[in-house]
Amino acid sequence: MRTAAELRTEFLLDPEIAHLNHGSFGATPRPVLERQRELRDALERDPVEFLGRRLPELLAGVRGELSAYLGVAEPNRLVLVANATTALNAVATSLPLAPGDEVVVTDREYGAMELLWTEVARRADARLVVANIPLPAINGTDLLDAVWSAVTARTRILFFSHVTSETALVLPAKELCRRARAAGITSVVDGAHGPGHLPLALDDLGADCYAGNGHKWLCAPKGSGFLYVRDELQAELCPPVVTWGRNDGYVDRFAWSGTDDPTAMLALGAAVEYQRANDWPVVQDRCHELARRTQTEVVERLGGQRIAAEEHQAPQMVTFRVAQRDPDGLQRMLRDRHHIEIPVHAVDGRTLMRLSVAAYTTEEDCRRLLDALNGP
Repeated sequence: MRTAAELRTEFLLDPEIAHLNHGSFGATPRPVLERQRELRDALERDPVEFLGRRLPELLAGVRGELSAYLGVAEPNRLVLVANATTALNAVATSLPLAPGDEVVVTDREYGAMELLWTEVARRADARLVVANIPLPAINGTDLLDAVWSAVTARTRILFFSHVTSETALVLPAKELCRRARAAGITSVVDGAHGPGHLPLALDDLGADCYAGNGHKWLCAPKGSGFLYVRDELQAELCPPVVTWGRNDGYVDRFAWSGTDDPTAMLALGAAVEYQRANDWPVVQDRCHELARRTQTEVVERLGGQRIAAEEHQAPQMVTFRVAQRDPDGLQRMLRDRHHIEIPVHAVDGRTLMRLSVAAYTTEEDCRRLLDALNGP
């Protein structure tokens, strides 16, 4: 197994900075960037051939590779998009809502998704219902009940994150999707932090719609994501951009959004192969152990607090409460004085820090954080 220091040499990250915020934008290793560069060179050598003739076949090949990786039996359940935000906008603006219908979301969603569903509900004269997830989250029953208690007979859509953004909680996605299906409710899952982070088998998960990013934990280039939609719902979904393919099937509707650079999406297969070649399950176990050990030291030595039981925290991304009361000031101090990049947020009156441990994160990176938090 290659060490974190060895893997770090394959990333373009500034070596002077402790990069502990992989969960925001990720980072892409050189071999994957090289594959993207090869694709871009081929595009520029013969743009008409590449975009006008070869692109459908290239996209189909990537969808095939990605479907095997994500546990999807039929590749045509997947379409490639720039990111999860684009995918979820397509879903939210396509699903029918009538006045008085309800959309249930949680209070731990990514801010852009709060804006999306607020706007969609406003346009339809529907009601946005917010389920309150308690912190600390003690057990799975609490999480499940907190979300499902907001569902009523008027609920038409249930939206939640597989892994929440600021708090890094793993929500009980499979059981929530099962209950939604039984109740005739469309389940929409924000899986931005899923691919490359959680073991995914999307057919088995049971979500009606699942959107994922490639640029985060899969370490693919920025501008790579996907949308999974169950067969029966595909006819209803349209991309946000009206252009060629609009009157065709689900896959063709999403295949072309206008002239763009598709090489990030086409490099998704290279990212999957990179992880396969580097024993990624072993890498993930190492990252998981370092994340938990660092969290424990913060909690036990520096007066922090876990915000969830072990089994409800993301494997490589953990959030914990710290004693400092000025989250913005703490984040600036860590960056400016200690060259540590890590997000700090005010959540429910608490100062929460979210630690991401990626393949390139070293013991020294985490030690630097502990020393900085313990310093004056």
